[in-house]
This record gives sequence, C-alpha cells and structure tokens, in this order.
Amino acid sequence: MAATLKNTAVARPQPAATFGNRTKAIVVTTGMLAFISFWRASAVVLCDLASTAYYIGGIVEQACGKSAPYFILAVMLFSYAVRAVYVESCSMFTRGGVYRVVKEAMGGTLAKISVSALMFDYILTGPISGVSAGQYLVGLINELLKLAHFGLTLPPDFSAAAFAIGATVYFWWQNILGIDESSGKAMRIMQITTVMAVMMIVWCGVTIAVRGAHLPPMHINFGPDSLGWLKNLPEARTIGAIGILIAFGHSILAMSGEESLAQINREIEAPKLKNLLRTGLVIFVYSLLLTSLVSFFAVMIIPDSVRMSKYGDDLIGGLAMFVVGPLWARIALRTFVVFVGFLILAGAVNTAIVGSTGVLTRVAEDGVLLDWFRHPHKRYGTNYRIVNLVALLQVGTIVLSRGDMFVLGEAYAFGVVWSFVFKTLSVLILRYRSKYHRLWRMPLNLKFFHPGGQDFPLGLALTFAVLFATAVINLFTKQVATISGVGFTAGLFVVFMLSERINGQVAHEYGEEPEKFNLELVEEEQVDPLKLGLFAPTKKLIAIRDPNNLVHLHRYLAERDNAELIAITVRAEKGLASSDGAQIFTEAEQKLFSKVVKVCEDHGRAVTPLVAVSNDQIYAIARIAYLLGVDEVVMGVSARFNPDIQLENFAMHWGTLADSERNVNVRVLSGEMDIRAEV
Repeated sequence: MAATLKNTAVARPQPAATFGNRTKAIVVTTGMLAFISFWRASAVVLCDLASTAYYIGGIVEQACGKSAPYFILAVMLFSYAVRAVYVESCSMFTRGGVYRVVKEAMGGTLAKISVSALMFDYILTGPISGVSAGQYLVGLINELLKLAHFGLTLPPDFSAAAFAIGATVYFWWQNILGIDESSGKAMRIMQITTVMAVMMIVWCGVTIAVRGAHLPPMHINFGPDSLGWLKNLPEARTIGAIGILIAFGHSILAMSGEESLAQINREIEAPKLKNLLRTGLVIFVYSLLLTSLVSFFAVMIIPDSVRMSKYGDDLIGGLAMFVVGPLWARIALRTFVVFVGFLILAGAVNTAIVGSTGVLTRVAEDGVLLDWFRHPHKRYGTNYRIVNLVALLQVGTIVLSRGDMFVLGEAYAFGVVWSFVFKTLSVLILRYRSKYHRLWRMPLNLKFFHPGGQDFPLGLALTFAVLFATAVINLFTKQVATISGVGFTAGLFVVFMLSERINGQVAHEYGEEPEKFNLELVEEEQVDPLKLGLFAPTKKLIAIRDPNNLVHLHRYLAERDNAELIAITVRAEKGLASSDGAQIFTEAEQKLFSKVVKVCEDHGRAVTPLVAVSNDQIYAIARIAYLLGVDEVVMGVSARFNPDIQLENFAMHWGTLADSERNVNVRVLSGEMDIRAEV
C-alpha cells in the first residue's frame, strides 16, 4: 500500500550528569500508514468495484444476450458472501490479503501462485478502467462533433488508450505522495458519483413510468466468442446448469475489487473491525444498486437496434441519450455521466495501483520479492519502487491491448475468480485450526453437521463451491483469459521463486521481515514537535523495550483516545553517550519498531517511534517528554523496581528539567494495574 510519512524516530545521546550539553539526533523514518475513516475506505474500494457499472453491462450482454442484467444482479448479491469471507480473513490478520491467508493455510508455493493470479487482476483493473473512461469521453466528443456538423471523428480505441495512459501516470504520482492524498481524491470522486447515480436512477424511473417498459427476457443467447472451447457442447447453449454457470462466469468480473477490502483494512481507523463491517455494508449496497439498476435500465430503455452496435462500450452514455426530455437536457446529462465516468474510472486506476502495491509489499516482506523494492521514499516514505513497477506493467498492458475493451474484459475475469477461490479455500481450512483467533466469522455455521461438536462452516463451503465451479468453467469458455492469465501467473510465479532464492530462506520472528527505515542525523534544536510532524494538541509518550512484552501498549491502544502517540525506547550506553562512531540503528531496535508498527496498525492507530541513547533510561524518557511537550507518559512495569520507585525516579528527573508551572501525567501500566500520578 502507498503510505504517508508518519513514523519519526529520534536517537538522542544525553548523559544524565550533563543536562545542558548539545547533542546529536538521528531521525528514523518509515512508510507508516495514515489511518482513514470507513467512509474513505469505502470510497477507495468503490472506485474499483462500482466503476464496473460503466462497462460490465456491455461486456456481459455481448456474451449472454439480453438476459445479462439477471446474471449481473446474481453476481452482485453473491458478492456479499465473498465480502464476508474477506471480513473473516481480516479479523484474523490485519495484513490479511490473499498471500498471507493462503500461505498460512496451504503453504508458500500455493500462496505464490494465488498472489500471481491476483496480480493479473490488479494489473488489468487499471487498464480496463482507464480505457473505458476514454471510450466514454471519446464517444461524447464524437457525438458533439457530429451535432456540430464537423467532419472530424476521433479513433475510439487509440484515443481511449491514450487517455488511460495519462490517467495511469497521474495516479502513479499521487501514490508516490501517499495514501492520504489518494483516499481523499477517492472520497470526492464517490461523492460526485453518488449525485450522478441518483440523477440517473430517478430519470430512468420517470422514463419507464412515462413510456412503459418490459423486463429483459431470461433467455440466454450466447455470442459467437462466449463459449470458447465449449462451443460444440450442446448443453452449453441451454438454460441448464452448465449454461447458467457459463453466463454467471461471464458476469463474475462485476465484483472485481473485493480484494481491495483486505488491502484497505490496514488503513481503517479504530475501532477497526466495526469500521470494516461498515465499509463492507456500504460498498455492497452502493454497488448493488448502481451496477444492477444501470444494466436493467440499459436493456429496458435503449433500443435493441443501437444498444450494442453504437453504445456497447458507452452504455450509461447511451442510456442518457434515450431518457425522456429535450435534446439539450439529454446532452447535458450525458456530459455529466461522462464527467463522472472520467473521475470514477480514473479513480479505479488509482485503486489498482494502491492494491497492487499493497500485495507486492506484503510478499516482499516475506522475502518473495527482492528486498530492494521495499526501501521507502526518502521524502514521502512510500514504497515508490513497487509503485513504479506496477505503473509500468499497467502502461504496458494498455499498449499491448491497443484500447480494445473486449480483449481486456475477456482477460480480466481470470485473476478475479481464481484469487477468490484460493482465498475462500484458505479461510475454510483455517476454520479447523483453532489457534487462529478471529473476532468475526462468516454466518451459516452448523454445529450438528460435525461429529466433534465443532461448527461446520456451511456458508464458507457453499461460497467456495460456487467460486470453484465458476473458475473451472471459465477456463474453458474464456480462451483469451485462460491463455494470458496462465502465462502471466506462471511468469510472475517464476519471478517470485527466483527472488526467494536470491533473498535466501529467512525465518522471521513475526511472520514477516522487519520494516525498512531511513536514517538521518540532525541537530538538537530540530528535536521539536512541529519539525518532527507532531501537530496534534494532545501528545502521549509510551516507553517500550521488549517486542515480546507490549501488554501496556495493547492496553493503552484499546482506550481509543485521540492523542498523538509517541513510542520511545532507550539504548543504554555507559559513560558520556555519543552517537559518533556508534551503530546508528541496531537490529534489536529495528525488530522492536517493526513490532510496534504492526501492533498500532492492528489497532488502527498512528504512532511516532523514538530511540534515545543515554546512560539513564528514566532520564532519557523524561528529557524527550519535556522536549516534545507531551501531556502524559506511560511506562510498563519494571522487572527491577516496583511502580512507586519508577514514579519517584521519573519525578526526580522531571524536576530537574521542567518549569515550575509545567506538569505531566505519568502512568505505570500493565495487564492488571494502572497506577497514575501527576508530577
């Protein structure tokens, strides 16, 4: 995931006996996540998921005929079950994307295969969305040129591809800057999209009330290229189980974007699970109404003679031209539709970059991608090398497809459905491993089906069965998707295998490699809250030492206050401590900070870690608290001193540093006790 620069660590050598000496400082930064509300999280996912409303109707009708809206509706309803799978996964692992879950359940090899298929989905999300936006824009321009009697017509595919490349380059730069920039833009895009959706639904409803209309027929009429290698199978052309499954498979990409929920879960603010469930509900209701209704309205309102021939790649734009009202009003509506499509489809390009970056970052943390990719940007703290790679792959895909929506749409569904299959199977397997705690479980759990008394996850099992059957049937009906998807997946799998060999097999203490940090030496006067990016009016400092004993950190984070959190650890050095010639950042400190970042991420809280180099631990904590103007200091229970001695020691040092008018609250916190004092 792209991230904003938020972590700042300061290592300050300061001997207790020489308080007034000038000291050096070491600033350590990493790509820490900036946490966002569930509304913003919903907007990021919907920029991908809801954007399919602009092109899914034309793609599915080309494959299945006028019955397409029914299968799109079925997929959107089924998407709630798939979303429930992702919520359960996220309740086990904050960084719970496909790779992590499949690896925990079925091992590293299948995890690399599953994430390779998922990357095929993400890489295609950007190009198909960008090209679709270009098709809408070019269609409007050509319509206006025709009304103005200009003899000029823009080539649709070439012009759409050029626009898609421009959108990719723009959002590449936004993701170099960080997720906060990107989520803010996604929120604004979805606000405007909501206005358009309400206008279109109401206007289409009025049109049907005035003119009358019939629901689309349920008869499946497969196109010449929609049966693939099954074109000679008679059962495939009937409304039997196979025919229904084929049509459902052609519609499955309507719920592309679900994996974005697992990626954005890392950025959702506290309370994380509650906000994750809210996010899932918002995107379900929104995408169900928009995507399903648009597909029904298009078949019911646009005449058959022009719907696919003229507006197949511009379905909502065509719908705007056939509602009731004067021509100028319909042109204005179409212009607004294209403007919104320009925003939401371009936003889907951004979401694809965000999701791809998150997936590759996760596999890089596990040593499956070359470690070189994980170094954060020196200024913005983002994983810019991974963002660069994703953007290059997307631009290459646009160039190779030449802006052909059918080619992109055929290939798109491969990664969508197979990533869902691997994910659901893995969550199903993990149900039987009780050590994996989950705060929420997918519904339909029947206890009497299992002889040992353990719940039988019927909901998970049924969801997996539908997904697996759809994935298998798509292998035979989508030739372009099968050939290109298998080739891409195999190629990326080889890259992962080679990267893993180069990096070497490393047993990671926390199931992943430590975070990467940038280091910078600064002067003492720069140890200032504003210069370190600490702008909140209330700041709290929490002392940490042992990555395996962070009970007080967990307990503090559970309080869910709005204070800016600063975590400090002290590197003990004898004599007059100095950073000159010393190791700037120890391996133990890197592991400690990595664990702190992960814990705070689990709770949906931002943190600013600090390292102080001193010959007196309590003095160093008091000194940093004084310099940064914190309101409260939290310490864990010492193994050497009882809490009263800890508080007295801190009070003594604070008295030598602070003004007579300046007080600070101090807490000694553990799982059982919470002792407070004001000094």
